[in-house]
Amino acid sequence: MLIVSTDYISGKNLEMLGIAKGSSIQTKNIGRDITQGLKTLVGGELNSYIDMMNQARTLATERMIEEAKQMKADAVVNVRYTSSSIMQGAAEVMVYGTAVRFI
Repeated sequence: MLIVSTDYISGKNLEMLGIAKGSSIQTKNIGRDITQGLKTLVGGELNSYIDMMNQARTLATERMIEEAKQMKADAVVNVRYTSSSIMQGAAEVMVYGTAVRFI
């Protein structure tokens, strides 16, 4: 499945099928949350949270692709990601785009 952030695919005529979306809510365990909180005292990257957000994006993208496949799409165009904090240490990642079929 082709996934692009543009609203077109060069050389292809597209039939729009609808919005495909996927989301994931991820959290870290309390021990990691405490150690990452202490990191704010010395600065630097919060690697545990980077990993958490990467996992959330990957899972959300896989869910969007599955939804697009159910629509019999060949690609998803104009893909966008958004995230929001659900609670301390937990975040939702949502990805969405337009499922299309090549004609």
